[in-house]
Amino acid sequence: MTQEVLTPPKFKPYTRQSIQQSPQWEKIPLELREAVLVVSRVLPFRTNQYVMSELIDWDRVPDDPIYRLTFPHQTMLPPAEYAQLRDLVLIKKDEAAIEAQVKKIRLQMNPHPAGQMTHNVPLLDGAPIQGLQHKYKETVLFFPSAGQTCHAYCTFCFRWPQFVGMEGLKFDARESNELTAYLKQHKEVTDVLITGGDPLIMNTRSLTEYIEPLLDAELAHIQNIRIGTKSVAYWPHRFVTDKDADDLLRLFEKVVKAGKNLALMGHYNHPIELRQEIAQKALKRILSTGATVRMQSPLIRHINDDAKAWAELWTLGVRLGAIPYYMFVERDTGPHEYFQLPLAKAYEIFQAAYQSVSGLARTVRGPSMSAFPGKVAIDGIVNIHNEKVFALQFLQARNPDWVRRPFYAKFDPKATWLDDLVPAFGEKRFFFEEKGEIPTDIRSDPTHSVIRFTPRELRKAS
Repeated sequence: MTQEVLTPPKFKPYTRQSIQQSPQWEKIPLELREAVLVVSRVLPFRTNQYVMSELIDWDRVPDDPIYRLTFPHQTMLPPAEYAQLRDLVLIKKDEAAIEAQVKKIRLQMNPHPAGQMTHNVPLLDGAPIQGLQHKYKETVLFFPSAGQTCHAYCTFCFRWPQFVGMEGLKFDARESNELTAYLKQHKEVTDVLITGGDPLIMNTRSLTEYIEPLLDAELAHIQNIRIGTKSVAYWPHRFVTDKDADDLLRLFEKVVKAGKNLALMGHYNHPIELRQEIAQKALKRILSTGATVRMQSPLIRHINDDAKAWAELWTLGVRLGAIPYYMFVERDTGPHEYFQLPLAKAYEIFQAAYQSVSGLARTVRGPSMSAFPGKVAIDGIVNIHNEKVFALQFLQARNPDWVRRPFYAKFDPKATWLDDLVPAFGEKRFFFEEKGEIPTDIRSDPTHSVIRFTPRELRKAS
């Protein structure tokens, strides 16, 4: 009796242009289909057959969390903007007018927040380096051009300008030459984060060309190579059945054998992404190479604003060998009003999830805001001298002296971001703020040790 040989699944993406050919399109109510066609003109839209077939419960649409995570929705745009764009897209079909309106809407969405374009781009021999960011002294972010897409796009993604073709608002590097040259001049850097997009959208041969130079003896100060990826959730076949999956694992082994710590920063937004057998097999194969996997995600309204979901995700991850790392606060960009939660609610969810898991899962940090000065965590909501306040600290900062230094903000039940907070106890400004002119170019000082700014003023000026 011959054994049936199963053909490995081949990746099949769906975009705005092709989603109507998917088997599931007819399952989507008409008003939701309209929203997909209209809002996807503004925000990037891409999904694939695995997400559609295995992760979305079509009986729960539109409230299924993965549907919310990957499909555009009408209320991601203000009512007037949606109505105007709907008229242009579905009735007038005027491409020039559509393009003009879309550009206007996008520029109002705070693309590239937290100084990514203005303050994080480093200099090499006096010139800015395309495709690099250097915000914290020990970590450099690298954006390989071939990795500036994803197996599917998350609707909340703060890197959405990378995917929509906004001129002058994209980070990408075609080669690693400038990266290695920069690293050789900056011995303070210990970590390189290869990010995107998703670097693991690349084939292994292309990825190798970017990673192998980091193993050079002249870069011995580089201790950790990180890869930011959503493929572990959206296309785990990348590590199991793709034609170069085994080659990818051999590359991971080579990095580990070279004495580097290889960490995959796995973006898991909901426990259903890790419940799948193929996702668990992918995780097991990655860990078998000596690489580590750390789990991180923002807290997102409509998707994972549930302490039980977070507790399940962290607990399941730990059992499978992944390390809970960060719960982020949704960034102030894109359709953030659709996804954001008050900071008080974010802390409530974090605390409820944290207290229900074992110590092994309490490696997670948060809720954390990746703001202009650094990563600011909400440590608690407390009463001090009869004043209700947020207790805060920097987990990471442009100025290393700010890290782990506690500070306090007046409690505001409506605040959703650092910019909304004001100092407690009658103070006029936070310790890291100083009135005066906001620096316009600090890229020549990657340690950023002298930065002072006022977040509210910075936002008005940007």
